[in-house]
Amino acid sequence: QVQLVESGGGLVEAGGSRRLSCAASGGAFSRSGMGWFRQGPGKEREFVALISSSGQITKYRDSVQGRFIISRDNAKKMMYLQMSNLKPEDTAVYYCAATRGTNYALHSTDYIYWGQGTQVTVSS
Repeated sequence: QVQLVESGGGLVEAGGSRRLSCAASGGAFSRSGMGWFRQGPGKEREFVALISSSGQITKYRDSVQGRFIISRDNAKKMMYLQMSNLKPEDTAVYYCAATRGTNYALHSTDYIYWGQGTQVTVSS
């Protein structure tokens, strides 16, 4: 069983930056692909970024490409999302998620473990 806890959310002005963290406990973190998803007000949950178990493969949704960077530290069992040039449309609850032994995954249905989410609000 893997437990995930996000932190780092808050209120930020448009154009600003924020770093989200995801702390993992239990399970085989270093063998699991990880991802960030978000759910904005009145919207469905959507993929933001993924990172493979080793960290060598990363993918992003088009709207955050070039602004967000996903990374992980397997020794610390941590994953991060560095967000820059934030826009009001980035406002959402951000969730970290982990697969169970899969190198990396694009779809939310491939993720077994989820955190409780952290709110990011970008003011215009």
